[in-house]
Amino acid sequence: MNVRNIVCIGAGYVGGPTMAVIADRCPDVRVTVVDVNEAKIAAWNSEALPVFEPGLPEVVQRARGRNLFFAPLTPQVLAEADMIFVCVNTPTKAYGEGAGMAADLQYWEKSARTILAHARPGTIVVEKSTVPVRTAEAISRILNQSNRDEVFPVLSNPEFLAEGTAVQDLVAPERVLIGSSNSSVGEAAARELGAIYEYWVAPEHVLYTSVWSSELAKLTANAMLAQRVSSINAMSALCEKSGADVTELSRAVGMDGRIGQRFLEAGVGFGGSCFRKDILNLSYIAGQLGLQQVADYWRSVVDINDYQIDRFCKGILENMFNTVAGKRLAVFGFAFKPGTDDVRDAPAIRVCTRLLDEHAELAVTDPQALDNARAALDGLPGTVHYLADPYAAVAGAHALVVCTQWPQFRELDYERIFASMEKPAFVFDGRNCLDHERLYDIGFNVVPIGKAPMRHY
Repeated sequence: MNVRNIVCIGAGYVGGPTMAVIADRCPDVRVTVVDVNEAKIAAWNSEALPVFEPGLPEVVQRARGRNLFFAPLTPQVLAEADMIFVCVNTPTKAYGEGAGMAADLQYWEKSARTILAHARPGTIVVEKSTVPVRTAEAISRILNQSNRDEVFPVLSNPEFLAEGTAVQDLVAPERVLIGSSNSSVGEAAARELGAIYEYWVAPEHVLYTSVWSSELAKLTANAMLAQRVSSINAMSALCEKSGADVTELSRAVGMDGRIGQRFLEAGVGFGGSCFRKDILNLSYIAGQLGLQQVADYWRSVVDINDYQIDRFCKGILENMFNTVAGKRLAVFGFAFKPGTDDVRDAPAIRVCTRLLDEHAELAVTDPQALDNARAALDGLPGTVHYLADPYAAVAGAHALVVCTQWPQFRELDYERIFASMEKPAFVFDGRNCLDHERLYDIGFNVVPIGKAPMRHY
């Protein structure tokens, strides 16, 4: 293996944890994470890491200062690299052609031009960000514009991390996907990257493909996972109308070995930085290639998700006598899933926005995401309290609205909570994570997802 110095551009949710694990598992490889955001770099060099991920502080502490470094982006750092990972943001475009659906690749292209200006010929460039199919080809044209040969081989190595389990996903991945061009240079570069992972990953879990298959595999994986969520959420609406129980339905369907149990839990909707963005991007690509039926099919997965969130908010209004104006509602959980502080595209944002539009007073509590929740709702009209103590959040509230299934919410004293709330007291369980029968026995009116409501009136 010839790679001894790795640089990663981007110190976010992907770059930071990925490079920390690589450094931890490859002690003889120097790993430097760079970013134009100096405050983020300072946080990575402190005890208060900018990313909350179970197990990550221990990994960083073992490697930081030994062979893991966090530094500003400088020409010298890039010039010394044997391999450069690009882990910059690729958000959905908010302007121009493809606005609202296509991926915005401006940060990726800026990174490519920076690499071209400062990196040594022969440096391997690894596309880690989630990008549209054939992006690596476009980036290769920028990097190799003046040469016939691949002076800068470009690889696709998509991440398959789930926030909350990212460290475990990196330590014991189901697969490592490496896409390269069909050339001796590209294939040799792919083997160099594979050798890095094979420090700790069994060779049979390292899969080599074309660069285009690798790029498309990431989008497809996220689209299919989101499709399962939207499918069970669509059935939850039918359950409520027909009298069926979505939990029983999920259990029965999930026991089919061809389907399985994972991602068959109905809820208020999926969120996070990937699902919506990647599905819309996939839909846009299909539409651009003249495959409108394919584009419409994948767009419907996002539409069902939006419908589920709207339906949940409408249910709150209808059950609370068609008004929440002047009422205090405690929002339990703001992160898009438990185990993370990430609120990007979290259903709680849309739920809170809708409730504030109805002039409700909100009290938000979350074990990790309060600061990000405050930033997400900043500037919206209305009153929002941000409280670390869930008991303080529900004091005087008319309803409790569960948006994130943090396990600690199940352990709370709900007799105490009921006594502190206005009556009638409601629980709107957007994640079906609480003990509904117990809550009903205490005195709550319980409105779950995909099940008949349990009301005392």
